[in-house]
Amino acid sequence: MKILISLLLTSTFVFAADNEIHVDQSGATANIDLEQLGSGNIIGGLNSSAGSLTALDLDGLTMTLDINQIGDTNKFLGDIYGDSITGFFEFDGDSNTFTIQGDPTNTFGIDNSNYNVDVTGNSNTFTLDHGTTALAATLDLDWIIQGDDNTFDFDINYDGATNYVDVDGDDNTVTFKGSGYAGGYFYLDQTGNSRTFNIQQLSTQDNDWLKIISNGNNGTVCVIQNDQGTSTSC
Repeated sequence: MKILISLLLTSTFVFAADNEIHVDQSGATANIDLEQLGSGNIIGGLNSSAGSLTALDLDGLTMTLDINQIGDTNKFLGDIYGDSITGFFEFDGDSNTFTIQGDPTNTFGIDNSNYNVDVTGNSNTFTLDHGTTALAATLDLDWIIQGDDNTFDFDINYDGATNYVDVDGDDNTVTFKGSGYAGGYFYLDQTGNSRTFNIQQLSTQDNDWLKIISNGNNGTVCVIQNDQGTSTSC
C-alpha cells in the first residue's frame, strides 16, 4: 500500500489561508480519515484550483474513507477506484462542492460499496457518478440533507443498488439517473417548499422500484421509468 498525503497550509498573502490535501493511494485495506475545519479548503483533485494540486486518487479493495469538511466554500474532488468501498462524508456549511467519480474506467468494478453523505447547510452542490456499465452491485447509498437551495446530482449504473435520500429544507433540487441491467431501489423522503425532483430509472429489461414521500408547497416533479421502451421526457 502506498499512501501519499500532502497538507499545505498556505500563506494569507497567496491563497487566503486555505488548506489543501493531496492524496494518491494504491493498495488494499486502506483506512483514510481526512478532516478540514474552516472555509475555502480543498481535498483535490478533479478540477482542483488554488495551489493547483492534482487528484484525490484512491485505488484499492476494501477501503474505508472518512471525510469531514466543516465550513464554507470547501471542495471534495476526485476519483475512487475499487471494490467494497465504505465512505462516510460529512459537510457542514454553505456553498460547498462535492464532485466524485466511482471507478469511471471500470478498473475494479466498484461493487459492494456503502456511502453515507451527511450535509448540513445551504447552497451546496454535490455530484456523484458511481460505476460505468452496470458495475455498482449492491451499492448502499444514503443522503441526509438539511438546508436550503442545495443541488444533488447523482448517476449510478447499478446492479441491485439501494438509494435513500432524506431532504429537509426549501428550494432543493434532486436529480437522479439509475441505469444498468439488474434493477435498483430509490426512496426519497422530502420536507420543504419549492422542491425540484428529476428522477430516471432505466434498468434495461429489469425492474426498478421508487418510493417518494414529499411534504411542502410548490415545486416540480419529473419521474421516468423505462426498461428499454420508447424514449420519453417530462
